[in-house]
Amino acid sequence: PVYYIQYAHARICSVLAQWNGVERDLLDADLARLDGERELALCARLAAFAEVIQSAAADYAPHQVAFYLKDLAGEFHSWYNAERMLVDDEALMIARLALAAAVRQVLVSGLALLGVSAPTSM
Repeated sequence: PVYYIQYAHARICSVLAQWNGVERDLLDADLARLDGERELALCARLAAFAEVIQSAAADYAPHQVAFYLKDLAGEFHSWYNAERMLVDDEALMIARLALAAAVRQVLVSGLALLGVSAPTSM
């Protein structure tokens, strides 16, 4: 299970490296372009991160973070397998890469809270 989460992180790092862009450009992404079912599910899952962390801390239940990260990685892998990120439509590509970068950040943060590394390649 931890490898499944780490692999999602490594996949995102690989895609961002293939892009060869400047990550700062992702801040200007038109996120309205993310209208697919999987993309919206990922956005909703990301939005729940702070609440999961707060609940895990209040309940002394770090497993909540682990379960959340596993679910987030699963949703990312499903999206990754269904959609291409590096597409010709520049605005769509930037939006998808911004979403992937957000997933990466949450994975890194969650894994760090659990004391687990987030390798950039596997």
